[in-house]
Amino acid sequence: MMQRKTGRIVRSLSGFYDVRTPEGVITCRGRGALRRTGESPLTGDMVEISVEKGRGMVERILPRKNRFIRPAVANVDALVVFAANVNPVTEPFLIDRVAAIAGDQEVPVYICVNKCDLDPALDLVRIYTNAGFPVISASAETGEGVEQLRQLLQGKLTAFTGNTGVGKSSMLNALCPSLTLPTGEVSEKLGRGRHTTRHVELFCLEENTYVADTPGFSSFDTEQMDVLLKENLQYAFPDFGAHLGKCQFHDCTHRKEPGCCVRQAVETGALEQTRYESYLRLYEKADQIKTWELGK
Repeated sequence: MMQRKTGRIVRSLSGFYDVRTPEGVITCRGRGALRRTGESPLTGDMVEISVEKGRGMVERILPRKNRFIRPAVANVDALVVFAANVNPVTEPFLIDRVAAIAGDQEVPVYICVNKCDLDPALDLVRIYTNAGFPVISASAETGEGVEQLRQLLQGKLTAFTGNTGVGKSSMLNALCPSLTLPTGEVSEKLGRGRHTTRHVELFCLEENTYVADTPGFSSFDTEQMDVLLKENLQYAFPDFGAHLGKCQFHDCTHRKEPGCCVRQAVETGALEQTRYESYLRLYEKADQIKTWELGK
């Protein structure tokens, strides 16, 4: 007899979806009708499933409050962007692009500067503290910052993201040693790590507290991320907020226009130079997007 259930996808892998329901985790395939409508279930999705003879099928994706392409996850309460200043060194643009995409969807962002036992990354800490983000200096190796991060995660569904080798899985192991997730060595020569996480999976740290471990990315992978419209971009940088609406021109793009308060803030040090440079790079990308191509 067919049964209908509702649950959350806690793992997506090769067309199979592990759905956590009150009765336990059920492995499902996606109904063909989902593919025809262009809907792809994501880890974090709440879904309706049918179960018959021990086989599960995802029938419908329930309304999402948000979704991301990279990391491929839905319904998150916050993103934790991992960074480091050693083995590998994180380019601020990688952090800024992820943070802008999250900001565009009004998803809170925390910055976890990992491997502080090797390098305290004071510049990164300063940049993102000044930009208004909660910043945690941490080390999965020594335990520094682990409890502070745990407190930020409580009661939320949070996705860990960041460049490959920066220590996301190591931090999850520090938060919950029973997980024993595989971690990878970082190439000293290349300064980057191997992908040890190849799919998005939710881990339950405690009641009502879930963390999605996601595959790492490199600077090349940012091309696969969500697109931002240039009209929205300035609002995706929360540190720009105090300076918006004060420029000489109401439609100021904050690039070359005279009387731009954003540029003035950069010149006086009120805004970080790297944040502004990331804005310019993202604006250039957004300027190439044709709205009709997005179906908007």
